[in-house]
Amino acid sequence: MAVSLSHVSYSATFTSSASKTTVSGPSLSPHSIKVPTFLPLTVKPLNSSFTPHGAHAITIAPHATSTPSSIPSDTSTTTFHGLCYVVGDNIDTDQIIPAEYLTLVPSNPDEYEKLGSYALIGLPSSYATRFIEPNETKTKYSIVIGGANFGCGSSREHAPVALGAAGAKAVVAESYARIFFRNSVATGEVYPLESEVRICEECRTGDVVTIELGESRLINHTTGKEYKLKPIGDAGPVIEAGGIFAYARKTGMIPSLS
Repeated sequence: MAVSLSHVSYSATFTSSASKTTVSGPSLSPHSIKVPTFLPLTVKPLNSSFTPHGAHAITIAPHATSTPSSIPSDTSTTTFHGLCYVVGDNIDTDQIIPAEYLTLVPSNPDEYEKLGSYALIGLPSSYATRFIEPNETKTKYSIVIGGANFGCGSSREHAPVALGAAGAKAVVAESYARIFFRNSVATGEVYPLESEVRICEECRTGDVVTIELGESRLINHTTGKEYKLKPIGDAGPVIEAGGIFAYARKTGMIPSLS
């Protein structure tokens, strides 16, 4: 096979061993190749007076009952005083209330009390002091102090309900799993308060403590130390009312049961 190329023309010769046929290609000239031309693209600018569809001011009228007078009073005078029960980091919901007790229905008064009797029963044996003494249904520890990521694990509202049913009023932890914090507010069972330091390393189970919500502080009367807490904020009135539905009825968001 022989091929000859030049900038003016080209020719190609193909020889078949069977027929000895020779094929010569056509001669092409650069001037014979027509290149299409394109006119410049003209873009028409948008009219400055253009208004997007539906871009109109929207006025939202507040609910008639959502006035400042209908909002529950703040928690400035709310205090909790009693013994504290101290736990460590990553206390999960299985430790707070094991799954085998989730068949108990909190709306049933007898089962609510029974649910409370199992609060923190899932803690490992390294916790020599139990949150609830044997054959008792209520705890003597009204305040639980924990470390980081308190309430992690499965999202069961039984966890804060069990603590509240046992007699706990508040949990003070370095941080919370989001779902536990949310369930605590929604059920209104316990106040999930956050500490600014690791109080769990400075308090001991059985210490006498006071929580002052209005001043966002915890006082350990046993050691004489005080600790700053993060404000509970808008969650406070919801918990004080008894949960999200009780708060909605109290503020007129939904009809009252009566």
